[in-house]
Amino acid sequence: MEKIDFITENGETCEFYVEEQTRVNGINYLLVSDSPGDEAQAFILKDMSDDTETEARYEFVDDDMELETVGGIFAQILDGEVNVEM
Repeated sequence: MEKIDFITENGETCEFYVEEQTRVNGINYLLVSDSPGDEAQAFILKDMSDDTETEARYEFVDDDMELETVGGIFAQILDGEVNVEM
């Protein structure tokens, strides 16, 4: 499982574990957790970077409709119902 560092707006660093990734309507999303294992808390991150940036810039998805839609896609992927490639 890949581990990434996420730097908050306050400059604090958080570590997340990448559980899955997908692309929806041309936007990259990551399903991440705060720790490996069954007791982890999960989050969906949205790639907000543009083509000129050398590093990806992710933000937490907080829009309820977007969260429900992308969360449903991740649920299907994790259940093996959908095969999505980046």
